[in-house]
Amino acid sequence: MPDFNIFSENIYEGWQVDEKKFVDLARAIIRFYLSIPEVYSKCCLNGFDYNVVSFDFLYCDGEKTHSINKEYRNKDYVADIITFAIFADSDEKFIFDGEINLGEVIIALDKVIEEADKKNVTKEYELAFLISHGILHLLGFDHQSEEDYNFVIDLQNKALESLGYDKV
Repeated sequence: MPDFNIFSENIYEGWQVDEKKFVDLARAIIRFYLSIPEVYSKCCLNGFDYNVVSFDFLYCDGEKTHSINKEYRNKDYVADIITFAIFADSDEKFIFDGEINLGEVIIALDKVIEEADKKNVTKEYELAFLISHGILHLLGFDHQSEEDYNFVIDLQNKALESLGYDKV
């Protein structure tokens, strides 16, 4: 199993996320995913020689994700999560000194709070759910079909359950 360098920055003032806790959670989630042979064999890391995997989290607000969506994705809406999977989506896989940078996950914390209220779950659970979702995107998994969507959601639920996260 490689080492993981996970960076986190919170620019949203409405929720001082315990960044260390969620970086540790992200590390455990990616370890869980990569330990499943079916997942590893289908992910963007398969077949490459590396010893470190890195990626970033940016916590912000919906206004920021709206701006990013408009500027980089030509989409005019607020998103709860945006993932830039630079390694998975690139035709040229760049590995420097044995390190693969998977990309960045951007999460709107005000949307996390809003969704948690709608779903009647804690904001911490909703954030963990989005982190697990973003990591799957970084690994190259998408959900364009119903089958892919069900696969991704099932994996997220298994990852969170394995780490003791329930919906409260």
